Amino acid sequence: MNAGSPPIVKDLVLAGGGHSHVIVLKRFGMKPVPGVRITLICRDIETPYSGMLPGHVAGHYTHDEIHIDLGPLARFASARFYHDEVVGLDPVERTVICRNRPPVPYDVLSIDIGSAPLTDAVPGASGVVVPVKPIGNFVARWNALVERVLASEARVRIGVVGAGAGGVEMVLAMRHGLRTRLQAAGGNPDRLSFELFTGSEKVLPRKPPRVRDAFTRVLAERDVRVHLGGWVDRVTPGALHAAGLTGGTEAGAGDGIGYGTGYPCVLHTGDGAMHELDEVLWVTAAGAQPWLATSGLATDDDGFAAVHPTLESTSHPGVFAAGDCASVLEHPREKAGVFAVRQGPALEKNLRRALRGLSLKPFVPQRRYLSLISTGDRNAVATRGGALVFEGDWVWRWKDWIDRRFMRKFSDLPDMVDDSRIELPSGVAGDDAVKELSAIAMRCGGCGAKVGATVLARVMNDIRPVARRDVLIGLADPDDAAVVETPPGKVTVHTVDSFRAMIDDPYLFGRVAANHSLGDIFAMGGEPQTALAIATLPYGIESQVEDTLWQMMTGATEVLREAGCALVGGHTSEGAELALGFSVSGLIDRDGILRKGGMRPGDRLLVTKPLGTGTLFAADMRHKARGTWIAAALAMMLQSNRAGALCLHRRGASACTDVTGFGLLGHLVEMVRASDVDVELDLRTIPSLPGALDTIAAGITSSLQPQNLRLRRAVRNVDGAAADPRWPLLFDPQTAGGLLASVPDRESHACVEELRSLGYAQTSLIGRVLPRSNALEPITVQH
Repeated sequence: MNAGSPPIVKDLVLAGGGHSHVIVLKRFGMKPVPGVRITLICRDIETPYSGMLPGHVAGHYTHDEIHIDLGPLARFASARFYHDEVVGLDPVERTVICRNRPPVPYDVLSIDIGSAPLTDAVPGASGVVVPVKPIGNFVARWNALVERVLASEARVRIGVVGAGAGGVEMVLAMRHGLRTRLQAAGGNPDRLSFELFTGSEKVLPRKPPRVRDAFTRVLAERDVRVHLGGWVDRVTPGALHAAGLTGGTEAGAGDGIGYGTGYPCVLHTGDGAMHELDEVLWVTAAGAQPWLATSGLATDDDGFAAVHPTLESTSHPGVFAAGDCASVLEHPREKAGVFAVRQGPALEKNLRRALRGLSLKPFVPQRRYLSLISTGDRNAVATRGGALVFEGDWVWRWKDWIDRRFMRKFSDLPDMVDDSRIELPSGVAGDDAVKELSAIAMRCGGCGAKVGATVLARVMNDIRPVARRDVLIGLADPDDAAVVETPPGKVTVHTVDSFRAMIDDPYLFGRVAANHSLGDIFAMGGEPQTALAIATLPYGIESQVEDTLWQMMTGATEVLREAGCALVGGHTSEGAELALGFSVSGLIDRDGILRKGGMRPGDRLLVTKPLGTGTLFAADMRHKARGTWIAAALAMMLQSNRAGALCLHRRGASACTDVTGFGLLGHLVEMVRASDVDVELDLRTIPSLPGALDTIAAGITSSLQPQNLRLRRAVRNVDGAAADPRWPLLFDPQTAGGLLASVPDRESHACVEELRSLGYAQTSLIGRVLPRSNALEPITVQH
């Protein structure tokens, strides 16, 4: 929550990142509702657009062109993005249950989680065939198939089950995509064969006769073998697959061609035939996500969320569903992306009305809609309601123009919001909303700014800090301060760190803040003992403040518990922005302290984590960072330095520090000065996070970067080094960064290998320690 933002009154939670929800996010970003906090929960960081998936398979579109990056879109909508999977719902407590995080409360909930593969109904199919949905899983499997086909010279037989629009379009796209790639690689495309299976007596049974005739002709021209009236009723392992022989060769069906992929499965059809195939794609009617049926929400006979024409649940007011996961009982339609896209604007309007306590408006889907089905190459067939049918390359160009225009809506995001389009504050109906917001805004300072005792007590009762015998009085006691014992032979090391949130997820922020605060203890060779929390919560009504505090402290306590560090107390207050820090105390042997000033000439410098968090999160604030970049940065920030520090001690490290706000060069300058040595730093070997060099090249840096840049005066060859595009990375402030250490040369390579085996995959040797020279600048940068 940014400074000056209105206090939170209502929570809107969007479960899933489907087509309807991306439209909702874009429209809320264009026209925000003050007092409403939006939270997006999605398993995927990038959501694929189903209309362009066949084009991607055929090779016409890149991965980026068919995916909507949810990170910048959520940031544009001022939505918190929780990267997790929804696995349940508690409509009584009004919370969403996630796989890897605490439950998320909602006032209004919208569900757009797509569909699940319907393979369990066919014995042996689950886990063997490749469902086209969820699309994210399919894309990964498709990429693996492409690599396997290109790496082999064997014959490959590919089957597609389902001859509706999706199955027909996909088999033609796969054929075109694989053959084109093989030809480009100098291979023989004729070693590929494709088969289409359907229980119907015709392909595209729901389409007009002219469309069926067109695709029947195209399938025959492309040598796609079509099995009509032979529905798959069983799947068994193939001969070589069952024997555990994959990647070898076996005589083909009398043609002398080897099958290098080993017959992964056999399809058994209702007519008694068996079909051995190397890969099977399942493009049949999709099923409902299993948790919907156990959520308490009303569902239809197939387990999809039952909703009114307003898209609100028929059983639970305030809960909405759209896209493939929903069934509008009064207007049954097939599961198609076109309906999810059309539902988006209607859903957004009704979510706004629900948040304001207004009556909802029904949405009636169209009966006739434009259907554009591609033929694999750059041709397509178009029909609208069966009355009009067009075919040709111009139809594909038309479809391409429509799809690209749709995708640009979510990549070309405006930088500013038109204030004139912001709705009046709301959260409860009528004037009550304004009164409640006004009351929240009249906040006191001093001790009056503390979080209320009742809220604090409820949250702390749910927090389970690790128990330590040396904590005599701690969090569970009513006393005003903690009492901690220092064991004989140990000395105490203290540190404190605090910063405002750089992400909108309080649970992950709590984990990052705790991990960051422990870094100094680990870097000095200490064992964390106790922590005191310093938390600032954004203004809001009691339930929102309590949930934010609980989510944040749950994440933080998990990290402290993993480190064996007891949370013994702290201080909470209200403020404009979410912030968290810890005062951490640790124990260390007097003779085992690892300081910054121990570097010795001849030592090698190494860093255990890549750099770039400062520039990436600065870009994220500007909607300029890809979601995958931020996910990689968060994964690095959540990695503890504990195992790395222990490894450095075992390998005889002479000096160590953690890389944080002053950037790598700032912390290195501290080490160089304290050790009275020179350093030769190799800019070419310094690891960076995905996207960091891209955002630096775009001129996006942290607000702390200019101050860190002043330390360039410690570099002897600034003019030459500064011309390198990696130069700004040296001054990038890090959050929960890695360890910067000097180790004896004889141990350096073994130390790097051990650190990599411990999970610090980008550990790199980045320089060498030299004797102190007469030069004023102690650091030389190779580039």
